[in-house]
Amino acid sequence: MAHRNRVTAGALCAGIFLIVATSAFFYFQQPSSADGKAMILPVDPAPLVAVTKAGERSFSVEIADTPAEREAGLMFRRHMADNHGMLFVFGAPQDVSFWMKNTPMPLDLIFVGQDGRIRAIEQGEPQSEAIISPDEPVRFVLELKAGTAAKKGIEDGDLLRHPAIGTAAGPAMPPPDKGDAPSVDSD
Repeated sequence: MAHRNRVTAGALCAGIFLIVATSAFFYFQQPSSADGKAMILPVDPAPLVAVTKAGERSFSVEIADTPAEREAGLMFRRHMADNHGMLFVFGAPQDVSFWMKNTPMPLDLIFVGQDGRIRAIEQGEPQSEAIISPDEPVRFVLELKAGTAAKKGIEDGDLLRHPAIGTAAGPAMPPPDKGDAPSVDSD
């Protein structure tokens, strides 16, 4: 009887250890924003330019071009300058869906095709889990502070220029090295 209790106790301890170890492993595999802190990427040295009917509008941008960067995006970011944004870069045109969970500031989401033309502009409400998606595949999404697109006269069909996007006449250029670019303050 004593032997059976030791075996049962040993198996129970091993099971508890396995559960704790597995939980710890998956906890530490979460993206950087899982800890409730804003992910701050380096500001790209090249400005993003929106070519509108009223003229060109320039923005400084952070480039989110890895799955982890695109997943974290502007989550937990409380402030952003009017002339700043985040450009999400996908490898090829695709159906994309965004939401505003853990994003405390309202945003303009600008969906952009392979050719750099704006396909749709949607508004994102803070903390909303509603899905925001254009009606067609896109290759890029630009997030700006809410109301910026309207204030700057940015509309569907306008052209965005940036080395990561390229131009309507050619393919996207490779993004510059992120190592030397200055970072942006989240406050």
